[in-house]
Amino acid sequence: MTNDNLLYLLQLASPTLPVGAYSYSEGLEILVERGVIDKPKQLKAWIDQELSYGAIRLEAAMMVRSYQSIQADDLEALSYWNAWTSAAKETSELRSQSWQMGNSLIRLLVELEPELKSVARIVGTPCNYAIAFGIAAAYWQINLMAALLGYFHSWASNLINAGVKLIPLGQTVGQQLLLELTPVLSVASQDILALENDEQLNSCTWGFALSSMAHETQYTRLFRS
Repeated sequence: MTNDNLLYLLQLASPTLPVGAYSYSEGLEILVERGVIDKPKQLKAWIDQELSYGAIRLEAAMMVRSYQSIQADDLEALSYWNAWTSAAKETSELRSQSWQMGNSLIRLLVELEPELKSVARIVGTPCNYAIAFGIAAAYWQINLMAALLGYFHSWASNLINAGVKLIPLGQTVGQQLLLELTPVLSVASQDILALENDEQLNSCTWGFALSSMAHETQYTRLFRS
C-alpha cells in the first residue's frame, strides 16, 4: 500500500471513528456478571474462540464481499450481501448494533466522499457495519488483506477495552492480550481470504448468541443493547 492507503486504513480502523463501537460489549457483560469471564486468560480464550469459529468470521467475510462488489461495480451484489448480513444475525441486539454502526459509517463516508452517495442509496437503510467498512476499504484502495487485519484488530480492541472496564483489568493487561492475539488475527484473516465459495460461510456461536439474548433481562448495564 501507499502511505495514503495506510493512513486511510488507520482512520477506518481507529477507535475514534464516530460509529459507537465502544458502547457495545457483544455478550461480554453478562459473562462477566455471571463469573464466566473474570480473568485475562478467560477473556483471551473467548476472543480466540470467536476468531476461530464465531460470528466475527462471517462479518469479515461479508466485508470482503462488499469490497469485491465495489471493485467489480456490482451494486446488485452489494445490496444482496447487505440483506444477507442482516438475515445472518442471531439476535435483535446484534442486528441493531450492526445497523447502528453501519448507518453511522455510511453517513460519515458520504460526508467525506460525496461520490459515494449513489452507492449508499442503492445499499439503502439499514446498512450493516461490515458492508460499510468494505465500501470504504475498496473506495480508498486499501489492500484487502490489510483491510481484513484492520477489521479484526478493531473488533478485538473494542472487546478487550470492554473487558478492561467490566472485569476490570489494567490497561497494560489489555494491551498484552491484544499483542498475544496478533497471530490469531493473522490466521483468521488468511482463513477468510481462503474461502473458495459461499457455501463455506458458516460459524458456530451458540454461547455468543445466548449471552447476547441474556442482556435483555440483565439488571445493571454499562453497555448498550
